[in-house]
Amino acid sequence: MKITKIISDEKGESHFAEVEIPLIDQGEIGFLSDSICVKKLQFRKVSAEYNYDFHCAPQKQYIVLLQGGVEIETSLGEIRQFQTGEILLVEDISGKGHKTKNLEKKERTSLFIHI
Repeated sequence: MKITKIISDEKGESHFAEVEIPLIDQGEIGFLSDSICVKKLQFRKVSAEYNYDFHCAPQKQYIVLLQGGVEIETSLGEIRQFQTGEILLVEDISGKGHKTKNLEKKERTSLFIHI
């Protein structure tokens, strides 16, 4: 399973990177990854007008987009769009951070999984 992560380099610049989460065939129940220890779980809803300037993630976390898409811009100006159902791993807890805004003018909901 591929997911996108956001990281900071030694100069504090944020970047996108791709991560492959290996899945192992478990027979009738499907394919599972190894277990990942987590600290907390939060649900989040943002307004239709959500457009947040550069910021760092408050902690390392997975973000699962439950409803609505988001556009993310790195400090170097690379922009990517992510849709409902996609998973991000956000690790830029220091440095210049990233920008986020809704793809559509409607509320967006997501799940934060702190690691």
